[in-house]
Amino acid sequence: MTLHKPVTLPSLQRAKGCLDLIVAGAAGKTQLADLREQGSTRAVFPRDPTGAVTAVVLNTAGGLTGGDDFTLTATAKQAATLRITTQAAERVYATPDVRAAQVRTMITVADGALVQWLPQETILFDKSALDRRLTVELAPTAKFLMVEPLVFGRSASGEVIQRVSLRDRVSIFRGGVPLYLDGIAVRGDLSRISNRTATADGAGAAASIVLVDPHVEQHLEHLRDALGPKGGASLLQPDVLVARVLATDSYALRQMLLLTLDQMTGGFTPKNWRL
Repeated sequence: MTLHKPVTLPSLQRAKGCLDLIVAGAAGKTQLADLREQGSTRAVFPRDPTGAVTAVVLNTAGGLTGGDDFTLTATAKQAATLRITTQAAERVYATPDVRAAQVRTMITVADGALVQWLPQETILFDKSALDRRLTVELAPTAKFLMVEPLVFGRSASGEVIQRVSLRDRVSIFRGGVPLYLDGIAVRGDLSRISNRTATADGAGAAASIVLVDPHVEQHLEHLRDALGPKGGASLLQPDVLVARVLATDSYALRQMLLLTLDQMTGGFTPKNWRL
C-alpha cells in the first residue's frame, strides 16, 4: 500500500496598506499636520494653487485581489481644505479564493473645513470580489464632496463579467446623525444583472455623487444637464445634493464627470483626472 501525503497549498501573498493623514488650516492655507504610510499605500502631494492640500493615493501593489486589506483615514481640522484622489483607476482582479478584498475609508471633517473625495474609477474584473466601506463624519458646518465612479469590466477588451461579488457601503453622518446611507450588493453574473432595465439597463459604468454645502442648489440644474438622460440629481436637504449616473463605458462616464467636477470644484479638478 502506498500512502499519499495530503497536498498543502502554498499560502498566497496578500497586499496590505494603511494611510493616515491629518491636515490643518490657518490664514487661508492648509498644511499637512500628520502622515503615516504603511505597506502598499503611499501618497504624494502635488502643489495646489488654491492653498489646499491635494493627496494623490498610490497602491504600489498594482491593484486589488482577494484577501487584500487597505485602510485610509483622513482628518481635516477646522478651516482646512483637503482633496483626495488616486493616481490611476483601481483594478479589482479575479480572486483565487472566496475572500473579498477589504477597503475601508474613514474621513472626518471639522467645522469650516472641506474635504473632496475624488478617487478615479474602480474597475471590476471577472471573478473579482470587493468589500468596500466609506464612512464620513461631518461637523455641523463642514463641507464635503464625493464622486465614486465604478466600471463593470473592460468593454474595449471584450470582457464579460460573469461572476462578481461586490459589497459597497457609504455612510455620511453630520453631528452624529445619519445624513446619507447607501449600499450596493451584487453577487453573481454582473453582465446579466446590469442588462436589466431596473438595474443598469446595459450600462458599463456608473457613478454616485454627494455634495454637502450650503450652496448646493446652484449646482442642481447644471448637474442635471451634464448627466443627461441616464442620470438624476435631487436635493435630500437644502444643503445636501445626491446624484447617480449610468454610462455606456468608462470613457463616456469620465467625460460627464469632468463637466460635473469642474463645476463643483470651481475649476480645480485634480490634474490626474485629465491624464
